[in-house]
Amino acid sequence: MTSVALIERFLARLLREQGGTRRRWRNVIGPVRVYSPETHAHCNWSITPSGNPAEVAAVEAVSDALRLENPIVTP
Repeated sequence: MTSVALIERFLARLLREQGGTRRRWRNVIGPVRVYSPETHAHCNWSITPSGNPAEVAAVEAVSDALRLENPIVTP
């Protein structure tokens, strides 16, 4: 999976579960940082959401689920 596809999965889930707009959620999620699988064998990506506490909590909940489904991504 690519980082772009991962963002699309984030957006689809957040829109379905929380509502709102793609643009707002895209801004809350921020960029996906991809690390080398050699140094991050269990999960090679991270995000740093920014927004109000409810938005950050929603993104973190989706992040936990997506980490289980897609631990390794490519840039």
